[in-house]
Amino acid sequence: MTYALYYWDGLPGRGEFVRLALEQAGAAYIDIARRQDGTDRMLEIMEDDRADAPFAPPFLKDGDLILSQTANILFYLGPRLGLAPESEGERHRLNALQMTIADMVTEAHDTHHPVATGLYYEDQKPEAKRRAADFRTARIPKFLDHFERMLSANPAGPQHVIGHALSYGDLSLHHLLEGLHYAFPQAMTAYGARWPHLEALRTRVASLPNIAAYRVSDRRIPFNESCIFRHYPELDGIETGDDE
Repeated sequence: MTYALYYWDGLPGRGEFVRLALEQAGAAYIDIARRQDGTDRMLEIMEDDRADAPFAPPFLKDGDLILSQTANILFYLGPRLGLAPESEGERHRLNALQMTIADMVTEAHDTHHPVATGLYYEDQKPEAKRRAADFRTARIPKFLDHFERMLSANPAGPQHVIGHALSYGDLSLHHLLEGLHYAFPQAMTAYGARWPHLEALRTRVASLPNIAAYRVSDRRIPFNESCIFRHYPELDGIETGDDE
């Protein structure tokens, strides 16, 4: 079975969390929007009157089944790709982790679009500077401290966030950290070794053979300033005072 992934062309975005799972598992999939007329096909499904029409990408088609929302897609794919624990309880903990990652991704997006997504960044730069300062100094440590504690508290060891084997949660934490280092390199560097288990996981996932091959392939879309994680130097820094 070949999965069909629908997401905006040219953006890693939320679709990247799904791509990483598919790539690590060596699953057959088609990135629909990167094909000719793929975006039009995606919009046709979203604008259809069918009851299961997704509100927004990413969404995944597996035969006639349509799944939307990143955490929901990964909750479905995880057991099928060998990237979820066998325990039902741990699978639900993994799903909760993915939703918490989604919360942080939304907050990262809102650093450059704090007023309205329909406005250009240039139309809300003063508000973006204030929002980014709070994100750097308060929200990044709040979220990453939590994820670091999860790794430290894993009875199987800090090599994985849940259970004793690689899961899509490890892959998603890797991508989250990559995005934060891209968007806020000064801030992330200034935190130094505050999250050693997270940084070790980030490196470990990058070195997985399938992920390493994907990272240098033309299938991978680089971070860019049209996506969720954007690097605007004026939004980066090591303390709130640099934006005053």
